[in-house]
Amino acid sequence: MKSPFLWKIGVILLVLGFSLWYALPLKETIKLGLDLQGGMHLVLEVEAEKAVEGSMERIFGEIRRQLNRRGVKYDRFERDGKVLRLWLPEDADRQKVEAALQGFPDLSLGREKGKEYAIRMASASQNTVRDLAVRQALETMRNRIDQFGVAEPSLVRQGARRLVIQLPGIKEPERAKRLIGQTALLEFKLVDDENSVEEALAGRVPPGDEILYQPIINRDTRQEEGKTPFLVKRRTLLTGDSLVDARVEFGQFSQPLVAVRFDSRGGRVFDRVTSANVGKRLAIVLDKRIYSTPEIQERISGGSAVITGSFTDEEARDLAIVLRAGALPAPVKILEERTVGPSLGRDSVRAGIFSIIVGGILVLVFMVVYYGLSGILADLALVMNLLIVMGAMGGFGATLTLPGIAGIILVVGMAVDANVLVFERIREELRLGKTIRAAVDQGYGRAFLTILDANVTTLIAALVLYSFGTGPVRGFAMTLSIGIVASMFTAVFATRVVFDMVLSRREVRALSI
Repeated sequence: MKSPFLWKIGVILLVLGFSLWYALPLKETIKLGLDLQGGMHLVLEVEAEKAVEGSMERIFGEIRRQLNRRGVKYDRFERDGKVLRLWLPEDADRQKVEAALQGFPDLSLGREKGKEYAIRMASASQNTVRDLAVRQALETMRNRIDQFGVAEPSLVRQGARRLVIQLPGIKEPERAKRLIGQTALLEFKLVDDENSVEEALAGRVPPGDEILYQPIINRDTRQEEGKTPFLVKRRTLLTGDSLVDARVEFGQFSQPLVAVRFDSRGGRVFDRVTSANVGKRLAIVLDKRIYSTPEIQERISGGSAVITGSFTDEEARDLAIVLRAGALPAPVKILEERTVGPSLGRDSVRAGIFSIIVGGILVLVFMVVYYGLSGILADLALVMNLLIVMGAMGGFGATLTLPGIAGIILVVGMAVDANVLVFERIREELRLGKTIRAAVDQGYGRAFLTILDANVTTLIAALVLYSFGTGPVRGFAMTLSIGIVASMFTAVFATRVVFDMVLSRREVRALSI
């Protein structure tokens, strides 16, 4: 055997070896998409206006500190949705307010009526906050789902405020919905034990206070049987923004609890809060629901805290997941929910495999009948093509979807099409009276540019589909892209090596083509 063939055969065997390694067994290497194994499809909408209000709430606290530092006298200062309203008894203080707002270039001060002034955020800045809220919500949900353990989830943004989430193979849809939709805004507030909860419930809420509830959970049914009201200070002492870790631990009586750890800044704040409020109760609030109200018995300087409650192990794990992943910048609501059963997936897989087998057999038979021994060579190239596609999908950890199966079926036709172009070119050269060797050289040489043009344009379209498509569309684009590259290798390179080997070893007087 001539040396030029050694490296070519080596390349072919290497590709086949890697393909077999990653393709087998298919059940373990290739994951099935939502449409094949069942799961959950959700369309969510991010309430981005809440993000703007939350941003104004944070600014409200900063501005109030600036006004107090500058000695501004005001009758009232409050947040009204996305607007901060300030009542100034003296017009001279307006200049001090404007000086305090110099550190907030996105805010503007305007007089409403009488002593009332309004502080508003610019429209462009509000749009930026909304966009960032949707993007952050997408990343937060992706982190939560990754920690939840769903294989190959699909999370994409749709339009300005919508998110489309697909969770293949999910076995606990209700748990997944709770995990995804929970805002997970963790706050630490002081319990107001100096005023009466009963009077607050009657409508006489002290200034600076609010009523929050702690749910009463039945340990057996896990249903909420009631709720206990607490009067707490409206001011938030510390939020989950400073949290760096949350994990499940077990207490003295083996009850699950969630231990949280803060960063250096949060640790300093927690140290200051606990040292200044020894003997008082601290409410641990998550999404406006109180989880526990422990008494601060001593200063806590380690930057750690514990959240206790009537948790099951699963609920404690889920709480730790959402706290680690971070709070959503704004609440989300479910617009559409679909659950795909696995029976539909099994039928789709069965039908898809049947289509590939029937289509493949018909193509194999046609090639042998029409092109003789050369057709057998094309059939071997086709089998190799399918093996490379399966191996590449297994190696990349790709997800097989129903459109992906359609892409494989299309690849079967395109792979053979390249061989048909080459064989027809060889036939034309033979009719012109050229030798077999010259006909093969001319056939592959002239057909190559046509095959390259056709495959490159299709590959570009497939890559565009993969880049901008979602879910099943990307599955189709992936199998098509891999198949196109594989067909160029098998139909142009591998079959040419076989022809060259046969023609170099002996004088061939006739070619079965």
